[in-house]
Amino acid sequence: MDLNFPPLKNDRILRAARGEETDKVPVWVMRQAGRYLPEFRATRVNHDFFSMCRTPEVACEITLQPIRRFPLDAAIIFSDILVVPQALGMEVLMKAGEGPVFTSPLVTPEDLNMLETPVNVDDKLGYVFKAINLTRHKLEGKVPLIGFAGAPWTLMSYMIEGGGSKTMSKSKAWLYRYPDESHKLLQILTDAIVDFLVGQVRAGAQMLQVFESHAEYLSPDLFTQFALPYIKQIQERVRTKVDVPMCIFPKGGHFSLEQLSSVGYDIIGLDWTIKPDEGRQKVGPNITVQGNMDPCALYGTKHSSDCQKYGSSIW
Repeated sequence: MDLNFPPLKNDRILRAARGEETDKVPVWVMRQAGRYLPEFRATRVNHDFFSMCRTPEVACEITLQPIRRFPLDAAIIFSDILVVPQALGMEVLMKAGEGPVFTSPLVTPEDLNMLETPVNVDDKLGYVFKAINLTRHKLEGKVPLIGFAGAPWTLMSYMIEGGGSKTMSKSKAWLYRYPDESHKLLQILTDAIVDFLVGQVRAGAQMLQVFESHAEYLSPDLFTQFALPYIKQIQERVRTKVDVPMCIFPKGGHFSLEQLSSVGYDIIGLDWTIKPDEGRQKVGPNITVQGNMDPCALYGTKHSSDCQKYGSSIW
């Protein structure tokens, strides 16, 4: 890969991540790469969702589309958290109106034998690295590029539920019924995620976000047992190999903020259901917090006070 990248012109988000002063609050949107733009929809007509993820030139183009339209302070690579289960040998389809669907979800612990481990991320997920490397060059230093992965519990719950769920009852049943096997699966995922994140940085990603999108389904005790240790392990192991700002986003996990503030991430993401001053109080003064914007606020007008007050930002 070509690692001779253009000089960075806007490092506002990286300085904010390190707790340094910035001239203004940097702004980015977690799902800004595609989905809602007409140019993305035009691209989507001719491509299957995961084929777009697996085609570096297409993933790069989709990543750049919102940067061309809006004065954002970061780009986030177009990909999906479920590429890791795919790398483990599971088939995932993106069905219109339904979202991701696993054709053969995990039902019993014996199904762990179906997983292809260990994962060679260069072989299985090299297309993401190529997309990141290409995008860094195409950005021409305009803004930093963010890489990401789903956290182990979030990926585990998708792999067992077979898709989205309102209760995550099947995957939570594993935690109660098969705790040892659950830890085994979570460790398999952690190993793959660490290598995946390190590979993204080596390809050109300048900041990393770990999405614990299903934190809200866990009780505090379950979070402490089955989510927190692996979130911590990811940060510690990634740091031994690369050095970039790292963010953890525990959607719905207000109860976890104090614990997460002690595991080494530079940034903690807040969702829109907590007051930012309460979030700041929970994480303490020395960690950057980001987010807090209700996505539906984007349906408002320029003069909507809620839109003006809090953004999907980093501060």
